[in-house]
Amino acid sequence: MATLIRGKLSNKLTNAANAVSNKSQAKVSGMFARMGFQAATDEEGLGFAACDDLDYDHRQGMQMDIMTSDEMGGEGSGDGGTLDGDSHYQRDGTGPPHSTSKDGGLPDELSEVRPKITAWEAGWNVTNAIQGMFVLGLPYAILHGGYLGLFLIIFAAVVCCYTGKILISCLYEEDEDGQLVRVRDSYVDIANACCMPRFPALGGHIVNVAQIIELVMTCILYVVVSGNLMYNSFPNMPISQKSWAIIATAALLPCAFLKNLKAVSKFSLLCTMAHFVINVLVIAYCLSRARDWAWDKVKFYIDVKKFPISIGIIVFSYTSQIFLPSLEGNMQKPSEFHCMMNWTHIAACILKGLFALVAYLTWADDTKEVITDNLPSTIRAVVNLFLVAKALLSYPLPFFAAVEVLEKCFFNDGERTIFPDCYGGDGRLKSWGLTLRCSLVVFTLLMAIYVPHFALLMGLTGSLTGAGLCFLLPSLFHLKLLWRKLLWHQVFFDVAIFVIGGICSISGFIHSMEGLIEAFHNNVEE
Repeated sequence: MATLIRGKLSNKLTNAANAVSNKSQAKVSGMFARMGFQAATDEEGLGFAACDDLDYDHRQGMQMDIMTSDEMGGEGSGDGGTLDGDSHYQRDGTGPPHSTSKDGGLPDELSEVRPKITAWEAGWNVTNAIQGMFVLGLPYAILHGGYLGLFLIIFAAVVCCYTGKILISCLYEEDEDGQLVRVRDSYVDIANACCMPRFPALGGHIVNVAQIIELVMTCILYVVVSGNLMYNSFPNMPISQKSWAIIATAALLPCAFLKNLKAVSKFSLLCTMAHFVINVLVIAYCLSRARDWAWDKVKFYIDVKKFPISIGIIVFSYTSQIFLPSLEGNMQKPSEFHCMMNWTHIAACILKGLFALVAYLTWADDTKEVITDNLPSTIRAVVNLFLVAKALLSYPLPFFAAVEVLEKCFFNDGERTIFPDCYGGDGRLKSWGLTLRCSLVVFTLLMAIYVPHFALLMGLTGSLTGAGLCFLLPSLFHLKLLWRKLLWHQVFFDVAIFVIGGICSISGFIHSMEGLIEAFHNNVEE
């Protein structure tokens, strides 16, 4: 009897301590959300959504275990409700709760653990994902595509907006009452559902591989663009672009010791605002030279060899699908998701088109891979230094996300993984975990040194993973999961997007690889 009482008291105290801790964390998260830090500010849309979900699921699972043991040890299952671990959300934001307690609902402390975001905050996430610093490569795409490149910017916006919506629709199924209920939580869940019952984990592996490739390539692009910008900012210094890339990587080595991104998050919003100011400065300079714009240089022609690379560049600038399921699941009103996607992609289409056009009209055939390299030397150094700082501060976001995926797939699932856990019982990083992180940093450096071509790498990433995650997989999953409920024009759109996306992906990948292999051989010979 005494043991039972002590057990109940211990569980109650543990519950209370965790509740207070979760409530304080919720208040801090809410404060940052009101200040604007709730939104993920990484250009590729890979900010905190996935990493925060892992941390939240861990805390939530621990809390659920405590509540379950409390009910089983104290009062049995006679009058207590069962704990449902699945997340179900209906379109109107109602529906079954995440889990139930004795009185049929979550305690107030737990309901405040995860503050929901508004449609405006969700739009801020998507805007940062598709309006990042990689728009600096869009004028180079116009150089090789002319008016067709401008059309492709519009077309990619329409298609990516549509595939983002159909991807979210794959998260839902109708219940017995005909209401839409959220039965899946992530891109991986959708992929696994499409491959069941024969290969229940194949789809998730494909998505994870694509995600890792995109994250690592994003890290490489940050190193490449940092070396490129520094070299062109100080051309008279006896330091090569490769040497600048090595210096930038040396500054990034502390990323190997990151355990969370809280410290980096404080700078992300400032970096995004600084980048917005830089875009405005570039456009203002271009407008000041409006009298010299070369309208005759913009033609209805394409460079057959290089235009497929431009397709990859444009597609890569719109990638955001990988984090949309997490974003929609954290919205206060999921029914506003479609409207949010519409205005964010319309705004992105207009701003990207104007930026690419006015920049190309200003420098015409002299347009470089990174448009800020065309600026006069008097302001180029200042602008490029801001961009380098933004690139270096943005690097930890995709790097940390890539490490999380690798550790989860190969290190963190006990007997189901190849290697042992990267963390000890005290939470400290083990030697092989640190080796994995350092190796990833060094790998990004080696790629940046041997293939220091921003446009080629961006085009390859867009053609390989961008087209796959934004065009091919969403349309394929939509047809697989919901084909019985689709109208004929929806089936036509899905098939057309899949075919067009496949053609663009294959052609862009082939031409990008040819350029990269040629560049690699040239660098090795040097």
